[in-house]
Parts: sequence; C-alpha cells; structure tokens
Amino acid sequence: MLKTTPFHERTAALCVSHAWRRWAGHVVASSYELTHEREYHVIRSAAALFDVSPLYKYVVRGRDAIRLLDLIVPRDVINAQVGQVLYTPWCDHAGKVIDDGTVTRLSEDTFRMTSAEPNLRWLEDNAAGMDVTITDASDSMAALSLQGPMAWSILQSLGAPTLKYFRLAPAAIRDIPVEISRTGYTGDLGFEIWMDGAKALPVWDALMEAGRGYGIMPAGMLALDIARIEAGLMLIDVDYVPARKVLIDSQLSSPYELDLGWTVNLNKERFIGRDALASEKARGARWQFVGIELEWNSLERLYAEVGLATRLPSAAWRMSVPIYSGGEQVGYATSGGWSPLLKKYIALAHLRAPWFAVDTPLEMEITVEHRRKRAAARVVKKPFFDPPRKKA
Repeated sequence: MLKTTPFHERTAALCVSHAWRRWAGHVVASSYELTHEREYHVIRSAAALFDVSPLYKYVVRGRDAIRLLDLIVPRDVINAQVGQVLYTPWCDHAGKVIDDGTVTRLSEDTFRMTSAEPNLRWLEDNAAGMDVTITDASDSMAALSLQGPMAWSILQSLGAPTLKYFRLAPAAIRDIPVEISRTGYTGDLGFEIWMDGAKALPVWDALMEAGRGYGIMPAGMLALDIARIEAGLMLIDVDYVPARKVLIDSQLSSPYELDLGWTVNLNKERFIGRDALASEKARGARWQFVGIELEWNSLERLYAEVGLATRLPSAAWRMSVPIYSGGEQVGYATSGGWSPLLKKYIALAHLRAPWFAVDTPLEMEITVEHRRKRAAARVVKKPFFDPPRKKA
C-alpha cells in the first residue's frame, strides 16, 4: 500500500491537477497545476517548495559512526566538520556505484545519511563489530526543499541562520525545532528543512505564509526534473543503474564514469571499492557522463523537411536515446528536454572514450513524424545552468 508524507494534508488540497506519482513507496505530486510550467519558472525566478520526505534517512551514531561511514563512502568523512554536508556516491567492492546521497555530520559522533533507495541492510552489514547504532528515520522525519533566488529571503524573515554552501545548522521556525541545510536538487540557491514528521504541517504553513510576498509556490516532480537536468544532476534508475539491480556487467557504472571522480579520495587507506577505483584511475575511465546540446538549426531542418514547425517536448524525458559519431553509435542519452530558461535542447548522456571530450561533434537520434532521424549535437560542460547565487 502506498504511503503518504507528513505534508499530504496540505499537498493534496493544493494539487488541482490530481497528477500523482510514486516515490520510494509514497505518493507525491507530479504537478500541482494542470501543467508544470509555472512551477518550473518559480524555481528560477522566486521560490519553489518541494516535499522531499520520501528520501531514505538514516541516523548513524556512536563511537564508530565516523569509522563506518568513512569505510562505506569514498569521500573523506574523518575530516568533515560538524554541520558539514557531503554529497557522495558509495560503491560495492568492484568500485561500481550502489547509490548516491548525502552524509551530514550532526555532532562529533552523530551523522545522517540520505539515499534514494533502502540502504539499512548495507549499513548494518558493514557495521558488524563496531560500536554504532543505526536508526531508520525515513518515516519519522519530514523534509522540505525550498529552492530559488528568493529562498534565503523567506528563511531570513523567519529568523533562519546564515549558511554556507553545503552546511547545516539547527534553527526554529515558529518555535518548532528544525535543521536547515544549504542543499538541493535544482542547481539554484536553495535550502532543505529537516524536522520531526509530527510537527511538519505548521512548518509548511509558516513557509507558505512567509513566502507569499516573495512569490512562493509548491512545485512537483515534473518541474524538478527539468531543473535537475539543467543542473547536470543524475537520477538513479534513470541516468544510471545501481549495482544491486544490474542484469549484465555493461550496465554497471563507477564514480569516474559518472563524472564523480572528484568524490573519490584515494588518499584514504581503506574504503569499499578503493582497490578497483585506484586501478581505474590509473588506466582511465572508458565512459563518461556528460552534457549534450542539440543544434537548433539541425533540429529545425529535420521538421521543416516534413513540413512541420519544430516540436519540443513539453516535459523532461527519461529514456535511452542513441548517440552517434558518423555511422557508429558511441553512447546514449538517458534524460533530457527543452530548457525554458536557457532556450536550448539539452540532454545528459553516457559516451565512450574518446567521444566524451567537450565540443566533440555528435548526432542524437530524434523521432520526426514517426521516422528516426539524427540531429547535430555536441558535448558541453556540465552543469548547463550554474548561477553565482547558488554558492554566494
């Protein structure tokens, strides 16, 4: 049976589209209005409020908490400061990505780990013999994501503390204890608010009331999908197959292949997958996760040939689309669509070496009036959208 989040009483009343989808066993809004267009634009021009409670959340505490997490993830957890948030993948012993999420140091011996998929058993298996307690807080903790250029003004009006990028601090919203982190999944200025699920509704009400003068709107997953593609952020089960779910070896991906080499700290003496990743670093990754930009003139020409105006996807797509160099397929796109802000057709893609170099000319398959065509494209640097306000 599908679950509802602690905010469902509010989100259900606002969801006039009745467009719902599943996320980690919960129902969440795809869009609140009949289309997601305004919800997307409010992310980039004002402030959007997302219910992100379905994220899996684990609290890891105890003398060996830091040792456990430093073993599991390739990032340097040992030197993380209290209040620091680390984005990281984690791998199996072959160096292939199982999942990705965040590790936040809440105190000297307490951490919170978020993930897209269940990871309690993975944590417990690797904690054998350690002095550590692992609590699954997925259902008891609620979370909101406030994203957009007006996000800080709204929180400031509620007395929130100033935060650096990827930092967290305790706060209170209308006397309700919360934790606020300067994080998000839109590539914009944004914050995430973490709280006890039993006290979730008053926090939602306070944010909506404080944000009314700043143009706040609730936003759903369709708007978020466009924003995260513009930000060059990957999505599990869409842009990569987690190692637990692969059917054949060619579906596996390493952090280096997913353009996450910056998260791998080979100076650490020990972490799961280290030896395999050190070998891969030495020989070089054979694949790379990159940004693709389609050439408008080429796209327009394909439609003009059949007497049609250029048609653009109304929402971001999630599917495998072949990419070619000459007559050879050299990779595939996994998600993409039209960026309303950038006025560009963009995609995220996996490419084989040496075709993943920036500015490499390519072709991406496009279906025009039921026929497969190829539009000119090129490799571009991710993210597509990276405003200074995100980290300012």
